[in-house]
Amino acid sequence: MTLAQLRVLVAVAEHGGFTTAADHTGMSQPAVSRAVAALERELGATLFVRHRDGIALTEAGRRAVARAREALRHLDLIRADVAAANGQITGELRLASLPSATGTLVAKLLRAFTDRYPQVRVRLFEGVDDDIREWLHRGAAEVGVVTLPAPGLHTVHLSTHDMVAVLPADHPLTARPAITLADLAGRPFILTTAGCRPLIMGAALTAQVQLDIAFEAGGPSAILEMVAAGLGVSIVPALGLPADLGTVVTRPLEPKMTRSLALAVPSADDCAPTARAFLDQLGAFTM
Repeated sequence: MTLAQLRVLVAVAEHGGFTTAADHTGMSQPAVSRAVAALERELGATLFVRHRDGIALTEAGRRAVARAREALRHLDLIRADVAAANGQITGELRLASLPSATGTLVAKLLRAFTDRYPQVRVRLFEGVDDDIREWLHRGAAEVGVVTLPAPGLHTVHLSTHDMVAVLPADHPLTARPAITLADLAGRPFILTTAGCRPLIMGAALTAQVQLDIAFEAGGPSAILEMVAAGLGVSIVPALGLPADLGTVVTRPLEPKMTRSLALAVPSADDCAPTARAFLDQLGAFTM
């Protein structure tokens, strides 16, 4: 069993096929297939099931990929820790962000970080809260932007900002300077499936308000499009909203509802030097 085989195994699992994995590893597709076949022979188990629509991991494959990711992560940590002991921060930082936070918060941090550590390669990818927490726990990302609270993760506060009601421009509630949850009761409501969902539902429970959930959607952009189409009203974070909302308007909530974001790592004691340096960068940075 070689490190090259483990890297191929993880690449095939993450990219969902031998051809795509070959593109990402710089290998030929036959070489990727041979590496997986050799690993299956050595382990005495089938790791992937091939079918017409692609491939799927077997149970043995799922376990092997999890261990391979862990082994490769520790190998990367050995290299990074030795470099850090010599006063160098090198390697790769895999950073997962919420779309609303990337341009407004993360970009400024990344600029300062890459200016200070130009030798670090940064991979930035976006997802919803559940995606980011999963990526952190399985080692696909070293640092992630998450909504607080975040049990099981070590967090450093990043930002707290208001939530706002979003309404079609011709909605009767737009005449009011502020909107209560009771105002939204009985109206078709578009509920996010992302990290703000527990916050919204918890506030409704506290206010003893029953929201009429007619639709569910992921990110703020999808919700804004649905509100603009007149499908309902919603609540979204003010952070990251476009300057031009078109036929959608926002109103503050009364009482105020806020969302807090943080940078998170699985463990403060066992994170990569690049991740530790990125967290330290936040402590020295004024947002």
